[in-house]
Amino acid sequence: MIRGGDIVKGSCLLQKGQPYLVVEREFHNPGKGTAIARIKMKSIKDGSVLTLTIPTQQEIEDAQVDVKPCQYQYADQDYFHFMDNESYEQYEVPIAENEEKKYYLQDAGSYDLTIWEGKVIDIKIPYKVVFTVAESENYVKGDTVSGATKPVTTETGLTVRVPLFIKQGEKILVNTETNEYVERVNS
Repeated sequence: MIRGGDIVKGSCLLQKGQPYLVVEREFHNPGKGTAIARIKMKSIKDGSVLTLTIPTQQEIEDAQVDVKPCQYQYADQDYFHFMDNESYEQYEVPIAENEEKKYYLQDAGSYDLTIWEGKVIDIKIPYKVVFTVAESENYVKGDTVSGATKPVTTETGLTVRVPLFIKQGEKILVNTETNEYVERVNS
C-alpha cells in the first residue's frame, strides 16, 4: 500500500486487477480541508487512461514490480532487446508498446526495466541524455539573431532545436521529458 501523497510519476498502482503506470501527478492543497493528489494513469496491459483524485493520507494498492538495470542491445522489426547487467538474462520489449522511447535508446546504454509478473511493463528513460548531432545545417556568419535556433537530428533520429552554433558531430545534453536542448557537452 502507498499513501496518496507518496505517489510520484512512474509509480505503478494496481487498479481493477491490473497495473497502471502513473504518467502525471499534481498535488492540490485547498486552504481548507484535506490535500489531494490528482493522478493520471495509463494501463500497462491495454493502454487505457484512468484519472483518480486521492486524499494524500488515503492508501492505495501499489503493484509489486521489480526494477532491473539492463543494457540496451539492439532493435529488430518488433522488439527492443535488453540484457540484465547481473544475470545476463535477455528481455524482449515490444516496440509497438514503447514507440515513443525509441529515440532515447542508445546502443550499450543502461536503462532500468520495470517488470511485473515476469513481463517488462516500462523502460525508464533518464531525465537528461547526451546525444551526438548526426545531421545539422550550417548557418551563415552574421545570422546571429539573439535566441535563434535550428533543428538538428541525433544519432538515434531524434530531432531537437538547438542554438545556431551547434555543429554536426558535437555532443548535446537533451531533456527527455520536453525534448529540449539543455547544453553543449565538451568531451
